[in-house]
Amino acid sequence: MSADLGDSATPARLVDQATHELGGVDILVANAGTATVAPWQDVDLELWNTTLAVNLTAPFLLAQRVMPQMIERRFGRVLFMSSVAALNGGVVGAHYAASKAGLHGLLHHLASRVAADGVTVNALAPALIADTRMLPADPNTGDAALPIPVGRLGHPSEVADMAMAMLSNGYLTNKVVTLDGGWLPR
Repeated sequence: MSADLGDSATPARLVDQATHELGGVDILVANAGTATVAPWQDVDLELWNTTLAVNLTAPFLLAQRVMPQMIERRFGRVLFMSSVAALNGGVVGAHYAASKAGLHGLLHHLASRVAADGVTVNALAPALIADTRMLPADPNTGDAALPIPVGRLGHPSEVADMAMAMLSNGYLTNKVVTLDGGWLPR
């Protein structure tokens, strides 16, 4: 399934389709995102609204739609894909950092309200991952402009591994896990 998550009707349609085809949603990974690099002075209302619609509003609407099913079944996993930009402001822009920081507030609100029902809500905040457009790197060499303590960029497979670990753990909830090679000391 593919869809435009900037359209506020899309999350309900996706969940309804998944529920119809699969019989329910046990795991939600809200991974869609948009990031247009712009200094704060150049972020107009359209860019701001589009970024928040995709990066924050869509994950909320998806979670809002699937969590009642999860609560009823007494099992569910919600994982929001965030970014270290939520913690340090990042390099993309104010609109992006604000949208990802908003996910953290959202997960903290939701997690405490559904944990007793067997539903976990967490966020994974990666940074400096190779083969993505989401890092400050030299486009010719792939070298990050920032020192990374582990001495290399992360790999998408390492992000997937961490996501799987978080999704398989029923005791982990209300957490933002950074995955950044030791760049942020959190």
